[in-house]
Amino acid sequence: MGSWEQNIASFLHAFHLDSIKNRILVFAVLATLIPSLTTTWLSYTHNKRALTDKITAELQNISSHSARETNLWLKERFYDMRVFSISFEVSGNLDRILRAQRRSTVDTEALRRMEDYLTSVRERSADYEELSVIDAQASVIASTGNPTELRLPEDWLSQVAEAEEVRGDAYWEEESKQVVMMIAWPIKAQDDRFLGAVAAKVHFRTIDRTLHSVALGETGHAYLLGKDGTIMVSSRMAPAALKNIKLAPRTLRELSALQGGSIEYTDAQGNEVVGTLDHVPQLDWAVVADIAREEAFVQILELRNQTILMVSVLLLSIGLIAYVLGIAIVRPLDRLTIGAAQVAGGDLEVDLPVVTRGELGSLTRVFNDMVARLRHGREELERLSVTDGLTGLYNRNHLMETITKEVARSDRQEEPFAAMMIDLDHFKKYNDTHGHLGGDEILVKMSAIFSDCIREVDYAARYGGEEFLILLPGTDLEGGVEVAERIRSRLADTKLDDKKKKVGITLSIGVAEFPRHGDTAQTIIAAADAALYQAKRRGRNRVARATPTKRGPATRPRGKQARKRA
Repeated sequence: MGSWEQNIASFLHAFHLDSIKNRILVFAVLATLIPSLTTTWLSYTHNKRALTDKITAELQNISSHSARETNLWLKERFYDMRVFSISFEVSGNLDRILRAQRRSTVDTEALRRMEDYLTSVRERSADYEELSVIDAQASVIASTGNPTELRLPEDWLSQVAEAEEVRGDAYWEEESKQVVMMIAWPIKAQDDRFLGAVAAKVHFRTIDRTLHSVALGETGHAYLLGKDGTIMVSSRMAPAALKNIKLAPRTLRELSALQGGSIEYTDAQGNEVVGTLDHVPQLDWAVVADIAREEAFVQILELRNQTILMVSVLLLSIGLIAYVLGIAIVRPLDRLTIGAAQVAGGDLEVDLPVVTRGELGSLTRVFNDMVARLRHGREELERLSVTDGLTGLYNRNHLMETITKEVARSDRQEEPFAAMMIDLDHFKKYNDTHGHLGGDEILVKMSAIFSDCIREVDYAARYGGEEFLILLPGTDLEGGVEVAERIRSRLADTKLDDKKKKVGITLSIGVAEFPRHGDTAQTIIAAADAALYQAKRRGRNRVARATPTKRGPATRPRGKQARKRA
C-alpha cells in the first residue's frame, strides 16, 4: 500500500468512517450538498434573470406603447391645426381682416366670425388651452382668451412661412399649474399667399390618461420626459406636483444608452426602482416606465428563502435516511452506474426513475438534470450548425437542403412556391462609412423584419454576406411580390440613428416562382438571383419579377391553386 493510501485510511479512521454506512452518509451529504447548492445558485440566478427579463418586457411594452401613443397624439394635434388653417372661417376671414387693415379700417364681422369659430373649436377639442390666429408680423389677430406669450422657437415665423409645422418646448405654466406646449401651423390664402399662422397652447391631459391606463402593479409609474429630463406628465403625480421635477442627468444618460433594456436606479423622488426608456419617434421626448425594486423582485426574495429552507430540510432528511438505509443504496448506485455507462456510450435519452427520497434520490435527480442539460446542449449544437450566428436565420447549408426538399414536395403536390433573393443596397459603402458593427446592426434588424413579415410556415435564410433568401410555400409569383414589397417598404421606413441624422437603408429583391422560373433548387435560386440584379440595374430599392424560362415547367399544370398572400 502506498503512502497516499495509508494517509487516506488514517483519515477515514480518525473520523470514524471505517463502516460503509458512515462513508455513504458522508458521501450522501456531500453529494447532495454540493449539487444542491450549485443547483440552488443556478436556479436563483436563472429565475432572477427570467424575472428581470419579464419585468423588462412589461416595462418596455408600457414605455414603447406610451411613446407611440404620444407621437400619434402630437400628429393628431398638427392635423387639427392644418384643418383649422384651411377652414374658410380662418383663412378667408383673416384675408378680409388684413385687407381691411391695409385700408386702415376694421372688418368687425370677419373678426367676430373668426373668434366665434376659434371658440367653438376650443370648446369641442379637449386638448387645447388656447387658440390664436397670428398675422405675418406675429401680431395676434384673434384668440380664445387673453393671448399669452408665444413660447415658440425664435425663427418660428420664418419656419411657418415656409409651410412648416412648428413646435415649442414644453414649459410649466403657473396660471394653469400644469405643463403646456405651443404649436403653430401656417395659414395661406387661396392664391397661396402666406397670411399668418394658427397657434395653439396644448396641454397633456390625453397623454396623462394614456399613462394612467398602462401603469404596472401597485408601484408602477410611467412618465413623459422632455429633452432636459423634465417630467412633463406622470401617471402617479398630479400636474401641480411636477414643477421643476427632473430625472438626474446621469440616470437619463444610462436609460438612453440601454434603450430596449432595464436598469436599477433612483428616480426623481428618491425611490429605488427598475425602469426602461423609449424615445418618442421623431421627437426629443422620451417615455420612462418603472416599478419599485422591492415589488419587482419580491418573488425572488420569497424563492430564495423557500429554497434555503428546502435545502436545509432535504439535507437533514437525507442524512437520517442514508444512515439507516446505507446498504439499500447499493442498488440505486448500480442503476446510476448503468445509466452513466449509457450516457458515456452516447445515449442521452436516459431518464432514471427516482425510487428513493434519500441522497441517491437527490443524486439521481441531479444525474437526470445533467443528462437533460447534455441533451439540450447537443440539440443547441445541432441548431447552431444550421443557423447563422449573427442573424439567427438559417445558414446556406441548411437552405440548400430545405429548398431541395421544398422542390420535391411542391412537385409532388403540384403546388408552387415563391423564392425571394434579397440584397442590401450599397452595403459595402455603408460598412466602409459606419464600420462592420453598423453593418451587423442592419443585418440583425433585417432578420427581425423578415420574421415580422412572413408566416411561420415560410423559411428565411442568410445566403451569404448581405444576401438573404426567403421561401414562401404555397405562394405564387404575385403573392411573393406582395410579401417582398412589404419587406422592402418596412425596411425603407426604418430609420437608423447616426449621431445627428437619420440613415435610411433600402433593399433590392428578386422574386421567382417554382416551377415557372425553374424546376430545381439551383435554377429557382438562379432565377431569383437574376431578378435581383434586374432590380439593381433598374435603380435599386425595388422588387423585380423573374423572367419565365422557355422550358416545360413554365406551363406545367398545377393540382392546387396557389395561395395569395394576405
